[in-house]
Amino acid sequence: MYLNKLKPAPGSIKNRKRVGRGNASGHGGTSGRGTKGAGARSGSGARTYYEGGQMPIYRRLPKRGFTNIFKEEYQVVNLDLIERLQLSEVNPEILVEKGLIKNLSKPLKILGRGEVTTAIKVQAHAFSATAREKITAAGGKAETL
Repeated sequence: MYLNKLKPAPGSIKNRKRVGRGNASGHGGTSGRGTKGAGARSGSGARTYYEGGQMPIYRRLPKRGFTNIFKEEYQVVNLDLIERLQLSEVNPEILVEKGLIKNLSKPLKILGRGEVTTAIKVQAHAFSATAREKITAAGGKAETL
């Protein structure tokens, strides 16, 4: 068997439907669009989510709450992950480099899961109360940026 001798299985390839090419094409007359109505016209096709005149689902479902556009979204890192790095100093740039956070566009918050055994200087935009306690208890420093 050679790659240049491969052929598709019989019946697996169909000719494309060439509409608007007269009656002999097998798609003559209305070109497979039926007779009359919106579907037969050019530029037809209902808009997205149109349900044929019935009350659309986005209007049937109840709406609740609102989205706070001023909400601050943090990238979070737990202490057990910082401890695993075994560094003496940790800041957002180092965490991006190590792959613990994606980028520097969102602020960084340190959460308190895990234990800290060595003194670490941690710089972040926010700390949970337990994270701050554990860092200082181990002799480290929790600096807010």
